[in-house]
Amino acid sequence: MITYVLLVVGLFFLLKGGDLLVDGASALAKKFKISPIVIGLTVVAFGTSAPELIVNVLAATSGNTEIAIGNVLGSNIANIFLVLGIAALIHPIAAKRNTVLKEIPLSLLAALFLGFAANDALFDGELVSVFSRIDGLVCFLFMSIFMYYVFSITESAEDILETDIPEISTLRAAVYVAIGLVALFAGGKWVVEGAVKMAEAFGVSQSLIGLTIVAVGTSLPELITSAVAAYKRQADIAIGNVVGSNIFNVFFVLGTSSIIRPLPFNPNANGDIIVVILASLLLFLFMQVGRRALLERWQGGMLLSCYIIYLVYLVFVKG
Repeated sequence: MITYVLLVVGLFFLLKGGDLLVDGASALAKKFKISPIVIGLTVVAFGTSAPELIVNVLAATSGNTEIAIGNVLGSNIANIFLVLGIAALIHPIAAKRNTVLKEIPLSLLAALFLGFAANDALFDGELVSVFSRIDGLVCFLFMSIFMYYVFSITESAEDILETDIPEISTLRAAVYVAIGLVALFAGGKWVVEGAVKMAEAFGVSQSLIGLTIVAVGTSLPELITSAVAAYKRQADIAIGNVVGSNIFNVFFVLGTSSIIRPLPFNPNANGDIIVVILASLLLFLFMQVGRRALLERWQGGMLLSCYIIYLVYLVFVKG
């Protein structure tokens, strides 16, 4: 019972901590005259991926590397199949030109890089496969290129929608940031501990718990953000939030985790990498068929169906 309480309370702290961190950091950035567009594409994007980052860092430092890799793979799969599926069912999502031509392909590149970099035994003939510190540094290089791209498109009002920033005092914003960081670390610690104990209790792998419960839990910020954005007809936020998060998860979250501690890679996770690649490909194809650059309700239904099929595969076949 304590295991479930730890997991639930930890997820709540992660969500609330990320929310407070975004509000506080955005307000502080505004005080220093930083562009709202830049804040939206950096601070807010980081905030929605903060739960994955904290969970992965704590999992890596404690040696629970299966949770670290499973969390990223599971979150990226959930972001496309579950989050965008639900958002498109609420309201069809129209994507900006940059999202279709550059950001979705970059998220596909991130998944392909993960597949190649982690499979040392398959591609290099090594005895074991490890997502190494060198791989992490390459991830940071890709992340730097992505951030350069982000700042370069802030000059185009056509492709960016400004984010609402709360009007709060500097002291209150600093308190929000401090509380948010504490909540993130406490929540992340409890989620990792709860996930490990749950895996032991049910006799399943940590990877399975990371791919399902932890991944969906840490993807809740993206789900809430995209669902609300779709309801408010802010389509570019709905899809940009998900695609940006998937890029961030591989290049920054997994990169940071592997630099802290190289992550041993279980070849059984190759099936999940293939699912991430197929999900990105499917999203790109959906943007090209029917009404171009529009994710329609029937396509959202297909994405959600894919996620249900994937869960069945995890539990009854892989699990």
